[in-house]
Amino acid sequence: MKKIGITILAFSILFGYQAQEKLTNKEGSEYEFKILKELEANPVQNQNRTGTCWSFSSLSFFESELQRLGKGTHNLSEMFIVRNAYIGKAENYLRMYGTFTFGQGGAFHDIPWVINRCGIVPESVYDGLNYGSDIHLHEEMEKIMHAMVKELAKKPQRGKLTPNWKLAFEGVVDAYLGELPTDLNEFQFEINGKSYNPFSYAEELNLKMEDYVSLTSYTHHPFYETFVLEVQDNWAMQQSYNLPLDEFMMVMEEAVMNGYTFAWGADVSEKGFSSRDALAILPQDESTIREKGKDNRYFNSAGAEKISNAFMSPVEEKVVTQQERQDAFDSQETTDDHGMHITGLVEDQNGTKYFKVKNSWGTEYNQCGGYFYASFPYVRYKTMNILVHKDAVPKSIKKKIGL
Repeated sequence: MKKIGITILAFSILFGYQAQEKLTNKEGSEYEFKILKELEANPVQNQNRTGTCWSFSSLSFFESELQRLGKGTHNLSEMFIVRNAYIGKAENYLRMYGTFTFGQGGAFHDIPWVINRCGIVPESVYDGLNYGSDIHLHEEMEKIMHAMVKELAKKPQRGKLTPNWKLAFEGVVDAYLGELPTDLNEFQFEINGKSYNPFSYAEELNLKMEDYVSLTSYTHHPFYETFVLEVQDNWAMQQSYNLPLDEFMMVMEEAVMNGYTFAWGADVSEKGFSSRDALAILPQDESTIREKGKDNRYFNSAGAEKISNAFMSPVEEKVVTQQERQDAFDSQETTDDHGMHITGLVEDQNGTKYFKVKNSWGTEYNQCGGYFYASFPYVRYKTMNILVHKDAVPKSIKKKIGL
């Protein structure tokens, strides 16, 4: 018994030592993070050469919601959402006579938009890889679709659209992502011995889309009211609740601390954003940051390499006001770049807090398995909007916005 006790004690000491290893952003870094809250999430995925971060991040969020609600682990199909959103975008583009946006981008509320109309399916049923590739590549498909809607907007058939345009457009989407019946009730699949279609599977999951709200913070609209955020990818023209910046930050922090993850839309083209270094920071002096290479179209290769001591040791960061945030939006310095999923909260040795962010650029580009840490100053300045369960919003704010 004595030998067993000594062995257990030695194991406990070793485990305790390993558990206290420094949590940091990369090897050799002086950043030391203390975990304040860590929430469940599915493994990091890779959107590859597509502009579909909005689908990956939103579904990652909803998958965490299913776990939070005690409904188990589910891997939902990003490309089922993308496929049906493309059809919605084409309809909207033509209703706007070709003057509106059409492309790979989207917004968080596209997921409720699709699920309410089309249901949802698991990844195993519809992976969207129907073009001889094991990774997502949408450039060719997008070129064809964009050419189609651009020409259709000219109404070449005697000044009007025929009913067949939609069948032709769906044919292109189905050719690349996988064929689906026009009536989605006829799309039958089996999970764990039970038969579903997209609508009955959505009912089985029982995620109530009306329970999720988009929040933002800008002064060109009244606070505590809703407005359509004026960014190109908001093709469905859905609305967000507008909060003062301090309250917006409070919602995000309290959500995580109370067990809620959320989808996070932000500008990631800033000097202080470096997925390779697993950090998004807002240094007081950005002149120390050198860039090597360029960001690609969708940043899915982690973007340009950033070189600075700021990514190796904590530096003083800017204090961001509501007006500075608004000025950056109005001047279009802040751009609607990327959708991600916030799953935790940490604090560095200087007391600066960071959200833990799950990205969708795969796991090989940094030493944090595809996650990174976004400082509160960066989040204050560069957040476009978030999607979160309404119960994560503090009661005092719910009352102000009429939730």
